[in-house]
Amino acid sequence: MTPAWRDTPILLATTNPGKLLEFRELLRLDFPAGLVFCLADLPAATVPQENGGSFLANARIKALHYSRAFAAMLVVAEDSGLEVPSLCNAPGVHSARYAGHPPSDERNIRLLLEKLAHHADRNACFITEAVVARDGEVLYHCRGEVKGVILETPRGSDGFGYDPVFYYPPLARSFAELSSSEKNAVSHRGQAMAKVRKFLTTPGLEKHS
Repeated sequence: MTPAWRDTPILLATTNPGKLLEFRELLRLDFPAGLVFCLADLPAATVPQENGGSFLANARIKALHYSRAFAAMLVVAEDSGLEVPSLCNAPGVHSARYAGHPPSDERNIRLLLEKLAHHADRNACFITEAVVARDGEVLYHCRGEVKGVILETPRGSDGFGYDPVFYYPPLARSFAELSSSEKNAVSHRGQAMAKVRKFLTTPGLEKHS
């Protein structure tokens, strides 16, 4: 961590167990476990309305909201989703609740496959927008994305979300067939968090955010 932020606690602003696991795995080499917190570790805070029209807008909403609630912490928030060009970039910002409430990975995947049933173009892109904020101010934001193809049937048992149907051609496997280290090395979230890590650990970068 840069000298300006030495010993500053970090809040990972997500309640998604899968995302939290990936966050911790991606940050564990650079940050002591005792300095990295999640929302469940802290006093209850109000939950912001994620009503932005883009992944970046939603990530900013979360980062600013929680950085005001926990002003002494560096807040890392992100918003991620799947875009499928042949479906006009759906599910997009609605990825988590594509099939409605309550959120269900299984129902989301089923709906996606139904909508793609008569489309020859099954190209897709996973996108993550990450934002770092403190005390109501955005310090940094970045993007990660990875291209793939939507399979006709799910494959693999690891990962979460749309991972079982997201086929990654360079490794000839779905994201759900990759180990956590393999996935983190190439995924949209892995790319974004690598940039966040660099921002938080490179002296001087915080002055040019």
